[in-house]
Amino acid sequence: MHQPLVSTQRSHSDGATIVIAPSFDVRVNIMQQRTDIRNIAIIAHVDHGKTTLVDQILRQAGLFRDGQVLAERMLDSNALEREKGITIMAKNTAVRWKGVTINIVDTPGHADFGGEVERALSMADGVLVLVDAAEGPLPQTKFVVRKAIERALPAIVVINKIDRSDARPREVLDEVYELFLALGAGLDALDMPVLYAVGRDGIASPSLDQPGTNLVPLFDAIIEHIPPPAYQPDEPFQMIVAALDWNDYVGRLAIGRIHRGRVCLGDEVVLLSGDGSSQPLRITKLFMFQGLDRIEVEHAESGDIICLAGIEQVHIGDTIASPVKPERLPPVVVEEPTVAMQFMVNTSPLAGKEGKFVTTPKLRDRLWRELRTNVSLRIEETDQPDVFRVLGRGELQMAVLIETMRREGYELAVSQPEILFHRDAEGKLLEPIEHVVIDVPAEYSGNVIESLGRRRGEMLSMLPVGSTVRIEFSVPARGLLGFRTEFMTLTRGEGVLHHTFAGYEAYRGDIARRTRGSLVALEDGIATAYALESIQERGVLFIAPGERVYEGMVIGENAREGDLVVNPCKTKHLTNMRSSGSEGLVRLAPPRLMTLEQYLEFLNDDELLEVTPLSLRIRKRILNTNERLRHEKRSRAATEAVA
Repeated sequence: MHQPLVSTQRSHSDGATIVIAPSFDVRVNIMQQRTDIRNIAIIAHVDHGKTTLVDQILRQAGLFRDGQVLAERMLDSNALEREKGITIMAKNTAVRWKGVTINIVDTPGHADFGGEVERALSMADGVLVLVDAAEGPLPQTKFVVRKAIERALPAIVVINKIDRSDARPREVLDEVYELFLALGAGLDALDMPVLYAVGRDGIASPSLDQPGTNLVPLFDAIIEHIPPPAYQPDEPFQMIVAALDWNDYVGRLAIGRIHRGRVCLGDEVVLLSGDGSSQPLRITKLFMFQGLDRIEVEHAESGDIICLAGIEQVHIGDTIASPVKPERLPPVVVEEPTVAMQFMVNTSPLAGKEGKFVTTPKLRDRLWRELRTNVSLRIEETDQPDVFRVLGRGELQMAVLIETMRREGYELAVSQPEILFHRDAEGKLLEPIEHVVIDVPAEYSGNVIESLGRRRGEMLSMLPVGSTVRIEFSVPARGLLGFRTEFMTLTRGEGVLHHTFAGYEAYRGDIARRTRGSLVALEDGIATAYALESIQERGVLFIAPGERVYEGMVIGENAREGDLVVNPCKTKHLTNMRSSGSEGLVRLAPPRLMTLEQYLEFLNDDELLEVTPLSLRIRKRILNTNERLRHEKRSRAATEAVA
């Protein structure tokens, strides 16, 4: 007869007590909780105040000395993030409050960087949902809330910016409840804790009737309502890599949350890659987050968010586990790309004059290196060895990648963004559809509705919100290519447009892209004021006198349909006749200066954007004028033959 095991108690390093109940032959490990840790992700739509709120959390947690000069949006360390005023990469930080470590993940709010949100949620046990007290839930709010509900993460709702003159916090709270219920959260969502805050000033309160004085109610709500990490005693170490970083002294850093077990310096572990291979490793450096810094520690346990150094061939989604039980965790699943672009070596006559990295191997290495840290990108080879097809979530994500490469010294050419289509089981063509929310003054709403109607958009609702009108549309993603510039013109700069991916639906028909053609240079040379004066009557110029141009380069926008070939290098012929001087006065309008995103919107399917560290130029794919005309004639003949 088997003897029962005696009930025992054993202390864990974090203070928790493991109780092993009497049993026969088998010890039963009861799930324990790390009551000294909370892991939370802050999610919201773009510009609803996530990073600003994190600034105040860090300040009020006592991480900085009195009078210390601090920058705004401290976690937005990337130069592009500061310039654009948005978060691009998810960031980790941690604070201590009443003996509890609160690990915080600040996530991007723009729809194009949804992949960052999806991997950030893999490290969290709960979410802080920020909603603007005036704007209410917007498309990206719906996206991030849906992801949190799919993971069954408990939420704390923060109605932010209640000091706005057009704030409507009670109505917004009702909209948040409706959103949670519509996404299948259940009636339990009505019991979520709600706080009213002004993130910029660092105040929060559980009631609108009692103004807050600090963020203590927020800290207390996190500790009370976000569940601590659960762990099973005596299980071997296992974690999934959710992010990558770089340190000049210790090399690549693999960031992730420990799902089970304990890890110490010097431990032997196994890296389990997504392709099925495995590699033995030794833990040489181990870091944890504290404020804006990483502190070196001797060990970490289940529930901690850590950084492991010195693992060069690691990728996001890989598992690092103990060799005793080397089991893979399911990888982070992100939604499929909806936009594709061609990246290629720059072959224009001005190629290689401004860039540091200009060859195919350099471009290939840089693109494949991007895959290590950007989980929502895909890169495909093409039948041309110097052309790569990059697939992503939107124009902004592509523009950020191009701008980053440009600042690193790369020189390349990119094509017009194209939309990715699918086919269903019956062979029916499907296209990606975007859910669009527009806030616009009432007097401009008719122009916006008409424009999106031409782009195959379908209006879903139209409601007054304060002094503006909120209109919701269902629009094909290809209908939004190039729309933002037109939208700002239609609304005199007063409109606000947000959109996020809604799903795939049946193809809605053809959409006209650009209604105007391009002004194309006829020859190589230096643009002259004399030539540009007559050319500007035909459209809008992109260049100024004295700039170098080449045959096939786009120097402006034609006022009519179709391209117009012009000679911007023409000079005034000299004669022996004396001039009075009045003919020498040239009046030129300033050229149109465009951002990288505006250039991408302007591109036509037969054009490329030449990107160098110093310049942005649009060119035709076929530079020679006669060859380009012959190609267009053959294309028209082939189209007519098929018709």
